[in-house]
Amino acid sequence: MMLKLTLVIALVIAAFTLTPPGASEPGIAGGDKLMHFLTFAVLAMPMAYTGRFPMLWIVLVAASYGGLIELIQPYVGRSAEWGDWLADGLGAFLGAWLAARIGRRGRAS
Repeated sequence: MMLKLTLVIALVIAAFTLTPPGASEPGIAGGDKLMHFLTFAVLAMPMAYTGRFPMLWIVLVAASYGGLIELIQPYVGRSAEWGDWLADGLGAFLGAWLAARIGRRGRAS
């Protein structure tokens, strides 16, 4: 179930990040980086929650996915930014860390 949820989240991220920019872009300063951080935190959470995979692998896969998106974006009319990739990685780390802690607490009860 969690794998399917993760795949759906990954597809939604791809749909929003690999289409030309539009009016739905965040208009506040730093909003773009915040969105990257939050979406990649959400991406990492389901798999980390299960405790079936090492957190390092989850973070590396999520950050690599973010890097791949950044490499593709110039071909769809968007810009690639190191800051976006950094926000992806940091978000993936925090999301995985939080979900792993919550998952362990739930399994211990």
